[in-house]
Amino acid sequence: MSNPESRSPLGNAKICFYGAGSMVEAILRGLTEKRVAAPSLIHVMNRQNKERLLELQSRYGVVPAIEPAAKEDALSGADVIVLGMKPKDAAEALLSLKSLLRPEQIVVSLIAGLSIDTMERLIGRKQPIVRTMPNTSSTIGLGATGISFSEAVSPEGRELGLAMFDAVGLTTVVEERLLETVTAVSGSGPAYIYYMMEAMIQAGVDLGLAPEAARELAVQTVRGAAEMVRLTGEAPAELRRKVTSPNGTTQAALETMERLGFADAVQQGMRRCAERAGELGQAIADEALAR
Repeated sequence: MSNPESRSPLGNAKICFYGAGSMVEAILRGLTEKRVAAPSLIHVMNRQNKERLLELQSRYGVVPAIEPAAKEDALSGADVIVLGMKPKDAAEALLSLKSLLRPEQIVVSLIAGLSIDTMERLIGRKQPIVRTMPNTSSTIGLGATGISFSEAVSPEGRELGLAMFDAVGLTTVVEERLLETVTAVSGSGPAYIYYMMEAMIQAGVDLGLAPEAARELAVQTVRGAAEMVRLTGEAPAELRRKVTSPNGTTQAALETMERLGFADAVQQGMRRCAERAGELGQAIADEALAR
C-alpha cells in the first residue's frame, strides 16, 4: 500500500521552517497528522530556543536544526522554506538567506504585512514566493488562509503552497493587494466573533444565568450558526430572516442592534483593520529596505 505522502504534492518535498511559533506548529500538525508531508523531510529552526525545537521533534517527528552548520544545510537543501519568524526579524532573516537561496527554491511567508516586492528586493532577485495570511483557527485545523503567488511560482509550486495550507483548513487564492482585505475578514475575524461572544455571555450573566451556562449556550449557538451557513449554503441574511418572526423576540433584538449601529460598527472596524494592515506593511518595508 502506498503512503499517503506519496499522493501529496508535498510528499517528497524537503521543507525547512524558519521559526517555531504557534502558526508553524499548526502547520506541522496538519502536515504530519494528515500525512501530507514526511516528518523526516521537515526541518525546523529558530534563532536560539533549542528546547522548543526538541519539543516539536518529540510531538511531530520533525528534524531540529540547532547548530549553525545544520541550519545552513537545512536551508540550502530545502525545496520549500517557510518564513515563520516575527516581523521584526524578517528583514535580517531574508538578508541572511540571500547567499543560500537557489532560484528554484520556494519561499512561503507567514509574516503579516511583508509584501512580495519587499521580499524580492531584500533577496535581490525574483524568487518563487508564496505569501499567506492564515488565522489562529489553523491551530485546530479550521483555519482560513488567503494566499498569493509571485510571478516566479510555477504551477507545481502553486500546488505545493495550496497543499500546505489545505492541511490546516480552507485556502483561498487572491490577488496580493487583497490580502489586506483577507486580514480584515478572516485574519482578524476570529477576534470579532470572540468579542461578540463576550457580550453575549455577559448579557446572559446579567440576565441571571450562571457564567458556565451562559458560556456553553453562547459557544454552541455560534458553532451551530456557522455550521448552518456552511451546510445549507444559504446566505446569512436569508437564515436570519427565517428565524426572525414578525414582532417577535429576535426582531426586537435585531432592531435594537440596528438602531445602535451594529452592522456599521463591524464594517467600519474591518475597514480600519485593512488600513492598519497596509500601514504595518509599509512600516515593515520602510525599515527593511533602509538597511
